[in-house]
Amino acid sequence: MPFLPTTRSEMDARGWGELDVLLITGDAYVDHPSFGVAVVGRVLEADGYRVGVVAQPDWRDPASIGGMGRPRLFCGVTAGNLDSMLANYTAARRRRRDDAYSEGGCVDKRPNHATVVYAQMARRAFPGLPIVLGGIEASLRRVAHYDYWQDKLRPSILLDSKADLLVYGMGEQTVREIARRLAAGDTDLGGIRGTCRLLGATASTSVDRSACVVLPSFEECRQTTSALLTLTKLVEREQNPFCGSRCVQFHGDRALVVDPPPEPLDTARLDCIYALPFMREPHGIYREAIPAFEMIKDSVTVVRGCAGGCSFCGLGLHQGKFVVSRSEASVLAEVGRLVDGPRFRGTVSDLGGPTANLYGCVNGNDAACLTCRRPSCFFPEICARFKIEGRAGTQLLERVAALAGVKHVFVNSGIRMDVALRTPQYLRRLIRHHVSGHLKVAPEHLHPDVLRRMRKPRGDVFDEFRRVFEAESREAGKQQYLVPYFISNFPGCTDREMATVEEYLERHRWNLQQVQDFIPLPMTPAAAMYYTALDYGTEKPIPIVRGLAARRKQMTQLRGPQQRDGRRRRR
Repeated sequence: MPFLPTTRSEMDARGWGELDVLLITGDAYVDHPSFGVAVVGRVLEADGYRVGVVAQPDWRDPASIGGMGRPRLFCGVTAGNLDSMLANYTAARRRRRDDAYSEGGCVDKRPNHATVVYAQMARRAFPGLPIVLGGIEASLRRVAHYDYWQDKLRPSILLDSKADLLVYGMGEQTVREIARRLAAGDTDLGGIRGTCRLLGATASTSVDRSACVVLPSFEECRQTTSALLTLTKLVEREQNPFCGSRCVQFHGDRALVVDPPPEPLDTARLDCIYALPFMREPHGIYREAIPAFEMIKDSVTVVRGCAGGCSFCGLGLHQGKFVVSRSEASVLAEVGRLVDGPRFRGTVSDLGGPTANLYGCVNGNDAACLTCRRPSCFFPEICARFKIEGRAGTQLLERVAALAGVKHVFVNSGIRMDVALRTPQYLRRLIRHHVSGHLKVAPEHLHPDVLRRMRKPRGDVFDEFRRVFEAESREAGKQQYLVPYFISNFPGCTDREMATVEEYLERHRWNLQQVQDFIPLPMTPAAAMYYTALDYGTEKPIPIVRGLAARRKQMTQLRGPQQRDGRRRRR
């Protein structure tokens, strides 16, 4: 199966006179299941629709999206696999030096607030055509939110983009329903799970507020700082697709209607998506490497959903907290296709997902889970209803490693340490056979107050995991290293709390390879804490470190001994 068309000549080669759906993305076009546009395009193609892709159009020229003509049903718009502001700027609000999702790492291919820019281009190019937003930028900006890079509150992205509909979450089933309705001549796109609509002033007056969760309005959030905390809590509370309610947020006299999330895919439907005929390659128009593809080209996603609910992460808000694993047969089949590909050199770089070692684990099956409002299955403790299963993951690693043509299988996605400690067989197999010299883990911090605000497990979990890792590595006769990630400048973290991590690093003579400086992602609890300077749980004031000079202190605390010693000599 060839790539989805990107030009009129590619349409002609398929014998297509017009498209049904045009997808515009801020990423380079890579036909791989790790890229959102490729997944949505292949899902629609499997339903019989003619789908074309415009990747990284020239946003200064509206004509750059019109080469394949006006699509029959709708135009889908996404900033790509990252929020465009995160893709373009660092935590210091400085322009990044490269863009992993662009050819050659070029930084000039994606505009700021790309979803808004592309949607406005589509509106000008195709007057009257339904414009549908999607991707993580749309998901995390679906209601009023704080934009860290502009340091201000922004309204729902629907208001600025002037789009007709927003799809939040992974979106495969949602976009199929949108296409089905429009193909049947039904222009009413209301009531579709996993979508948001901005009603006109007249229609907004008839919204039944008693049937919705009424969120603080955009104006309330601007007038009262703490309203953003309330807004974030209410949105998070309605994230369970089995009990979540419709929400409404007013922007002036217009109502933003947020329908409940869709139910998660089951294993069979998830398997079907990964069985679609992806080329697993960048489109032939590219001559230079696309760094993000080079990282994942030999990897396989085995699980979807994030049950962690970490307060700084957008994955739970995008993928949902219910974990779905692919079948073993589906994973083995994909690895088989990988082995048969021309690029494969014997190493499967990752069997993973949002959390690699949750493969085979189950949540959402218990009746109590269907009414649960907790954003995390792991905080403050692992829920008794979360079924931890290590045998399935262990067996999967063994069977993939035994396939002909596979020399090595590694796990390079993050793993959940508290879960791993409860599955010693999986952990032993992982450490002894599936670590490529370094294993990434994310304790994020060690101070109990900061960990509570992060919704991360106790600091001694990391210490216990470290001891097990080192012991297993010694017994296996391997020199292997943990690569821990710690976050500086998290809300409520001062130099005093950061010193807990600094002292631990010094005690164990640890030099960090990478320091994560906190970035408040839109709509996350951590962003609400950063903006309001209030603790998410207690709503009491907390210190916030702002400004590059102030933030640099904590980053230095996480650097190696030479930098830390140098800082002390300067005091």
